[in-house]
Amino acid sequence: MFKVVVSHKDKSYQIETDTDKLIGLKIGDEFDGSIIGLPGYKLKITGGSDKDGFPMRKDIEGSRRVKVLLSSGPGFKPRRKGERRRKSVRGNTISEDIVQVNTVVVKEGEKPIKELISKKEKEE
Repeated sequence: MFKVVVSHKDKSYQIETDTDKLIGLKIGDEFDGSIIGLPGYKLKITGGSDKDGFPMRKDIEGSRRVKVLLSSGPGFKPRRKGERRRKSVRGNTISEDIVQVNTVVVKEGEKPIKELISKKEKEE
């Protein structure tokens, strides 16, 4: 089960999905929006987090959790200039342990996202 956060212009939409088609995709990969119920849309993966809240990083290969020395970026916000710290982060590949997947719209479909999401909620 994934929570897919779709960012489009100034709004973000959260969609819950049970599909396994996202497993194996990496940060930066693009996929068809019909997988999560947005036909006609093309989405790009920008990040995510695992079941324990550890963020995904683009520069770490695989889906494992590792402790790395960070100076900036996802997973660490330095308090002082030049500060580095060893933190646990997740690799760039989506696996069963990932709970949230962040995406951005690359290509729009015919219908607006809000309309497609409201239809999905009415069906449930």
